[in-house]
Amino acid sequence: MKPFELRLVAWEMTRACNLACVHCRASACTEPSPEELTSAEGRALIDGIAKVGKPILIMTGGEPLMRADFFDLARYAMEAGLRAVLATNGCLVTREVARDIASIGIPRVSISLDGPSAPDHDSFRKVDGAFDASMTGIENLRAAGVPVQINTTLTRRNRGQLAEIMDLAERIGAEAFHVFLLVPTGRAKGMSGEEMGPEEYEESLKEFYRLGRASKMETKATCAPQYYRILRQQAKKEGIEVSPETFGLNARTRGCLGGLSFVFVSHKGELQPCGYFDVQAGSVREAEFKDIWENAEVFRNLRTFSLLEGKCGKCDYLRFCGGCRARAYETTGNYMSEEPYCAYTPRSLQR
Repeated sequence: MKPFELRLVAWEMTRACNLACVHCRASACTEPSPEELTSAEGRALIDGIAKVGKPILIMTGGEPLMRADFFDLARYAMEAGLRAVLATNGCLVTREVARDIASIGIPRVSISLDGPSAPDHDSFRKVDGAFDASMTGIENLRAAGVPVQINTTLTRRNRGQLAEIMDLAERIGAEAFHVFLLVPTGRAKGMSGEEMGPEEYEESLKEFYRLGRASKMETKATCAPQYYRILRQQAKKEGIEVSPETFGLNARTRGCLGGLSFVFVSHKGELQPCGYFDVQAGSVREAEFKDIWENAEVFRNLRTFSLLEGKCGKCDYLRFCGGCRARAYETTGNYMSEEPYCAYTPRSLQR
């Protein structure tokens, strides 16, 4: 694989959403923004991505199904050779919508569940009935033969329910389970008291490792680069070699991918290292996608690991982790500073 080969693009198709989640990165609202890319601009974006490679295109939002042209754009992306997947809250996935998703050939749909029951999930989503609607959407997708991934954002509120949520995901037939660690941006800034500290992150990710080893689902941690250190530490204790045969996807990826093999495109066409990392690299309304991806200063900096500061720059797990650049930026204003929520002390700094 080429260094910094583009493998994942997340396109925030709209900020319109039918829910009002407390942890929403986008601070989504009920109506679409007049600044969001038009259908023609969306097709141009897809063409621009295809000139760089054939990455997975995560069609997200807001709620992407609130765009009237969603299926036209999804079809166009598939025809351009991209592996288009859908990230949705699931509430709008009727039987007809699920059949349309299947007919296009979308290979996976991710749906977020942030609690094992309606009261828990709905308290995150701020809409009564959201849990039941999402579960119905999952049933409709499964009936249409579309593989489902469950995403869960962990906070102090629900960290003790991780095992229950994963058990629910297995029982409803999810193919994959991805855990996200809260990044306090957008509306989530109001949840700063619910963000876990370094030791809580460590223990939660160790639990996720144990649960993942026992699960039949594909498991992956996102916005939690420390997991890829913890995975190797735990595997070493167990005498297990970390390889694609033993750990699948987790052996082939690293912690922070922002600007390395992943890029986020906002609803108005601005490229960022990730959706939580509010530093713009350039706009597809003003420059070619390929030129921004290859030459933007923020991406060049992120690809130069020697620029990392503090203990991240000295860490023996730098190649696998890299620290969360979005958390570093939100905490210090310097995206190359050390990860503020890491409990590990690099060997070179241990006394």
